[in-house]
Amino acid sequence: MATFLYRIGRWAFRRRRLVGGLWLGALVLALAAAAMAPAGEEEDLSMPGTESQKAFDLLDERFPESNSQGAEARLVFQAPDGQRVTARENKAAVQDTLGSLDGGDQVESVADPYESGAVSEDGTIAYSTITYTEGAVDLTESTKSALEDAANQARDAGLTVEIGGSALDAEEEPGGTTELIGVAVAAVVLVLALGSLVAAGLSLLTALLGVAIAFGLVSALAVPLGLTSTVAILALMLGLAVGIDYALFITSRFRDECAQGSEPEEAAGRAVGTAGSAVVFAGATVFIALVGLGVVGIPELTKMGMGGAGAVALAVLVALTLVPALFGLFGRRILPRAHRKASSDRRSGGERPHPVPTAAGRPGLSTRWARFVLRRPVAVLMIAGLGLGAVALPALSLELGLPGDESKSVETTQRRAYDLLSDGFGPGFNGPLTVVVDTSASSGDADTRSTTNQVVKTVRGVDGVASVGDPVLSRTKDTAILTAVPRTAPNSGETKDLVHAIRGAVSGVEADTGAAVLVTGTTAMNIDISEAMSDALIPYLTVVIGLAVLLLLVVFRSVLVPVKAALGFLLSVGAAFGVLVAVFQWGWAADLLGIEQTGPVMSLMPILIIGIVFGLAMDYEVFLLTRMREAHVHGASPGEAIVSGFRHSGRVVAAAAIIMISVFAGFVGMSSPTIQTMGVGLAAAVLFDAFVVRMAIVPAVLALLGHRAWWLPRILDRVLPNVDIEGEALTRRVPASATVPDTAVPPLPVGRHRG
Repeated sequence: MATFLYRIGRWAFRRRRLVGGLWLGALVLALAAAAMAPAGEEEDLSMPGTESQKAFDLLDERFPESNSQGAEARLVFQAPDGQRVTARENKAAVQDTLGSLDGGDQVESVADPYESGAVSEDGTIAYSTITYTEGAVDLTESTKSALEDAANQARDAGLTVEIGGSALDAEEEPGGTTELIGVAVAAVVLVLALGSLVAAGLSLLTALLGVAIAFGLVSALAVPLGLTSTVAILALMLGLAVGIDYALFITSRFRDECAQGSEPEEAAGRAVGTAGSAVVFAGATVFIALVGLGVVGIPELTKMGMGGAGAVALAVLVALTLVPALFGLFGRRILPRAHRKASSDRRSGGERPHPVPTAAGRPGLSTRWARFVLRRPVAVLMIAGLGLGAVALPALSLELGLPGDESKSVETTQRRAYDLLSDGFGPGFNGPLTVVVDTSASSGDADTRSTTNQVVKTVRGVDGVASVGDPVLSRTKDTAILTAVPRTAPNSGETKDLVHAIRGAVSGVEADTGAAVLVTGTTAMNIDISEAMSDALIPYLTVVIGLAVLLLLVVFRSVLVPVKAALGFLLSVGAAFGVLVAVFQWGWAADLLGIEQTGPVMSLMPILIIGIVFGLAMDYEVFLLTRMREAHVHGASPGEAIVSGFRHSGRVVAAAAIIMISVFAGFVGMSSPTIQTMGVGLAAAVLFDAFVVRMAIVPAVLALLGHRAWWLPRILDRVLPNVDIEGEALTRRVPASATVPDTAVPPLPVGRHRG
């Protein structure tokens, strides 16, 4: 692999204008396709195979005149203090408001609260349900404006009016202040890490170009593939983070090669052949983990995985081709000023390029840290391991759910409507359950009514049900639907138990009548999806860990290194879950992050974070250990190899982690609970994995293992392919005069072992 990528790097360097033109053309085409494509639609979250999804599909079949998952709005009216909504003036204002909506475009029905009994017991709050013929994303702006105008009409009459439901749901758009702050922090870190504005700008430019192409492609394919705004934001988040990191790794290696005396073209080839090999491997791990999300069975999660995987693949291609092409355009201007001046002085004197001397006796922070860990490996390992274990403890209380209006800001009308309905009708009113009775296997209208009456009686007898509405029959009289209102809030554990209790209670009716009774609704669907996510978490984690061990076994040709990497990955993921529970369930630092409502962690997040963090953890593992193994195969002792790895890669890995944390944290400021959770979880996971696992636990374990860390049974040595990620083939291929070996590092104590 190293030789192949070496050739690509040199070719891109020589054909820099062609490569740059091709990528610029790809950008123009992607943006043009996005501009001409129709806007994408936000699809309802679904889980094929669950009882709630089967019920939704049945409703679409038996009630074709209505959309079972169509948009719905609730106009919630509250009378002024000391008054009732049933008073003549207030009642007239409510009815006039609803009359302005009845018969409007895309409006299917408008319920009169005084006829349907939708008035609270104290008479202060009433609501009307407006159903639409289309889903929320298909509602026109004029339809939404008519709804808001109607609410303003009632407000002018002195009533408090809030709008709940899905009708006002909007796509989340990227480009806010916090995202820009994240990019700005990344730019500053790049300048400090590379010591050159040109080098920093190169890394940022290539990452932004890859992200722009990915974002354009997602937008262009939104309609044919059903991609949502969340897919686009995930592609933007991942593409930007890994794009900057991959460019940083290759640029850093290019600078090292130039500093060792290589000509720019040769340095570009060697940078792509060595660091580029690690980029390919790291990108492949992220890609596989994200594509693997499709096995969970949730279409939205599959699309998120595919969108993120596509953005990562583009970032890898950009790093392998456009980055060395820009090396050709900027040449030695990518080097720090001192290195450029030293090189220029030697060339003016007619001298052949040779290594730029480094300051003796002043080891960098990475080197000093590595030596510290080598002296105290047990202490470092114990402190880091116990610390991560303590942070991960809250994960034992992890509860999964899906956010609703209760998780939105109190400044939104949806949240205020939710609170008004809870005050007037009880917390369970915001999460009604829909019970579907299918008697198609029976015959006769009387059978349907008799069976439905049994179901109504059974459901009313379940502890925790506040009320059960009158059933509604389909035109064919073989299907009935009824609404059951829980006493508890939609995301509470009691409501989850209630859904299972109802399903268990109606099983007796099914056995007696032969009918099918299904419990569905948004609340039931959320519960089913959350349980499916919980069931899939361990199998998916097992697959990811197995993949990590296998890939690292091939790359590093070691048995213990992959095992150590997998255990470290588990620690960082566990700690990230602990942070999610502490912030989103317990409310720790929630105000600081702008999270106004605590509750269960979004059910998609654990698996999504595992998939993403797996790849990112392998990034740092590969880039750090590649230099260690490179030193080891050239005869360095275990201690020397560890110091060499940190001297060459420690600073770059730290900078890359800070950049990735900044990018992920920049998305915490968005109003979408999904994006907020993703930003906090990924930022925390990268923080723990890069700075605790890779920077502390990894060198401590390697120090204790000594030579055993690189042990591989002979049978595996013969069977496993040699991917040559360290570029050993390049060392044999390129004349020795073209490169200069690393300065020897004196032997260091490694715990009780010595190199």
